[in-house]
Amino acid sequence: MINIEKNLNGKGMQIGIVLSRFNSNIGDGLLAACRNRLIELGVNSGDITVATVPGALETPLILQHMALSEQYDALIALGAIIRGETYHFEVVSNESARGISEVQLNTGIPVANAVLTTEDDDQALARMHIKGAEAAEVAIEMSNLIKAL
Repeated sequence: MINIEKNLNGKGMQIGIVLSRFNSNIGDGLLAACRNRLIELGVNSGDITVATVPGALETPLILQHMALSEQYDALIALGAIIRGETYHFEVVSNESARGISEVQLNTGIPVANAVLTTEDDDQALARMHIKGAEAAEVAIEMSNLIKAL
């Protein structure tokens, strides 16, 4: 049996991040946690590119553009969709998640999805540091796993 071990070594990796500016206080927290964890895992700060977009629905397009550029080992989507009083929350949540998944499936470049979908600001604030750091780990692990295969 061949067992491929978890590998969180980010040395030499180029990482692209797409950050939604909507709910920017949450996005900024996600980005700080993600960037810090990427650096802890060996990614050079100069090898991290951050592109911002207005909202979560614009995220997949820029992820796709980055993936097709063949400049990145992995990509990360960051942002927050917080439930409001209308059905719009479901549309934005579902469509952004679908688009993010399609990018990685269509391009073969792993995309860590840390676009939070929460009921309120407090839930997003409680999750932003953990999910930002986890997104960094997912991106590096998946890129290394694809290389190992």
